[in-house]
Amino acid sequence: MAQHILTQPYIGLTPRKMTKSELARAIRLDIQAELDATNLYQAHIDATDDERAKAVLAHIRDEEKEHAAEFLQLLTYLDPDQGQYLEEAPQDVARILAQAGEPGPGGSSGCARPEPPDRGQPGRPAS
Repeated sequence: MAQHILTQPYIGLTPRKMTKSELARAIRLDIQAELDATNLYQAHIDATDDERAKAVLAHIRDEEKEHAAEFLQLLTYLDPDQGQYLEEAPQDVARILAQAGEPGPGGSSGCARPEPPDRGQPGRPAS
């Protein structure tokens, strides 16, 4: 039986190593795929009453969120301009929210980052 690959990541590329720019483009597609998967798994969670299935799906969803974050971090290395935008984004959003009269994250006009949830993973201290 022939196997079918749903995603053909190298269509149109010549048989060579990718440049940093090409890899950055590929990583953006990877981020999109991780976010799509996150939304899909959340939809599964929302569509079932089975608590055990929800627990497994939530774990998988959270792994996809972590992957998206890791890809985003890699993208800042591959595309320094994107990295600069990401560095400036918290202040930009806080300024926009302040102009709109909305409190920033944490209920203030500052841009404090919420603490990530404790997932009990090795290397992460438990809260």
